[in-house]
Amino acid sequence: MENEYTEGENFNRIDYTDRNLLKREYLNCSFRNCDFSNLTLSGIRFDTCTFSGCNMSMTNLVDTGLQDTEFKGCKMVGLNFENYSYFGLSVHFDGCNLNHASFYKAQLQKTLFVDSTLQEAIFSGCNLRKSTFKGCNLDRTIFEDTVLEEADFRTSYNYSINPVNNRIKKAKFSLPEVIGLLDTYDITID
Repeated sequence: MENEYTEGENFNRIDYTDRNLLKREYLNCSFRNCDFSNLTLSGIRFDTCTFSGCNMSMTNLVDTGLQDTEFKGCKMVGLNFENYSYFGLSVHFDGCNLNHASFYKAQLQKTLFVDSTLQEAIFSGCNLRKSTFKGCNLDRTIFEDTVLEEADFRTSYNYSINPVNNRIKKAKFSLPEVIGLLDTYDITID
């Protein structure tokens, strides 16, 4: 009988588009320069794993567990976090391309987004309380009906957040980017 989990292994330069990743739990594993693009990771759980330099564009995360999982320098274009396994989503993004990603109703409290590109990403119905966006490009990213209380946007740029449609109490912003809170009012600022 095959093990239901894999622990402490390193996976390097594997193209999973040619073969499927086994459905199991991966504990303390490292994935480096692997290609998961357009793959379905349904029924797989990653716990305390690291993905570095991986291509995860358009990967299907339906019923996928991501607990204490870190993504570094990964291409994650069009990734859909809408149907992940709701048991303990805990992720960290550093230097990732998350353009066109969807985080619909994702529970992302205290999530760290560092030096990542999130152009045209969607945060709708999310909880981003106490999350940090450090040095991120948020051009045309949608924040709708999202909890942003105590979130930190001070070093990020190109964001447009409607303070009426989002909860922003005690969120942190800096000049001149804080003007992005006024975009919906269609006013001229000199």
